[in-house]
Amino acid sequence: MTTYSQNNLTGERQGTLLVPDTLNEWGIVVLGGSSGRVDVQRASLFANLGITALALRWFGGEGQTPGICEVPLETFVSAIDELRQRGCKHIAFVGTCKGAEAALLVAARDDRVEMVIAISPTSVVWGNIGPGHDGIAWPERSSWTWKNEPLAFVPADPSWVKECKDGLVSYRGLFEHCLTRFASSIPAATIPVEQIAAKIVLIAGGSDALWQSEAFARSILQQRQMFGRDAELVYDADAGHRLLLPGETTPRSKLHAHGGSDEADARLGRSAWAVIVDALGLERK
Repeated sequence: MTTYSQNNLTGERQGTLLVPDTLNEWGIVVLGGSSGRVDVQRASLFANLGITALALRWFGGEGQTPGICEVPLETFVSAIDELRQRGCKHIAFVGTCKGAEAALLVAARDDRVEMVIAISPTSVVWGNIGPGHDGIAWPERSSWTWKNEPLAFVPADPSWVKECKDGLVSYRGLFEHCLTRFASSIPAATIPVEQIAAKIVLIAGGSDALWQSEAFARSILQQRQMFGRDAELVYDADAGHRLLLPGETTPRSKLHAHGGSDEADARLGRSAWAVIVDALGLERK
């Protein structure tokens, strides 16, 4: 197993940087989802492959928005700059849920990104989760800005009645409802994945209880194919929103339903890891 040093970054670029003792030419930005977790555990999996891995804090840190509300995509561009300055010739992103949303949006704007691993992705931009710099969470705003302009998004319906699964709130029905009610907003909010030059690996579970990541992933795949580009989909019908890559022990959320099961989420994780390592042109360890 490759050994690595671990450094905490503060200031403009926040998070934890893992630098292997034996490097290859890849650098990867690791993005958590709406939990705000700086996913050092996942970053370590890539560092063990010789990849310089940056587990990025992109909201909730000093000087950052408290929630996922009008987060500048330049935050992620700066993470690319960090890895390039450290000698990484090839840049990848791995993101889950809202992190996958960000990764795809950045790759559509910065051609230095050569690979995107989008776990439980969305094909459209959604509104904010939590407050912005002003401390206000409502009225709803975009999750993202680019060059100080908010991105178009599919809005939420505040009248939606919460649904429960296993005693936790399942938000899948909300997203399905909003796509129907606000269908006219979809074209402007669709992530322009056809503009992404990077290789894309999509990972989705058919039993995702947070949102319909399988449908989103297949939409991304179809959109890419319409423009003569491709993407690879790794899918398991029984897996949920959470992915467990080999060695991961990520707990389930105590706030909302993820769907899936430990067995199915880990099975999808094993399949996905094999595809990811092969896509990076590396050998599994």
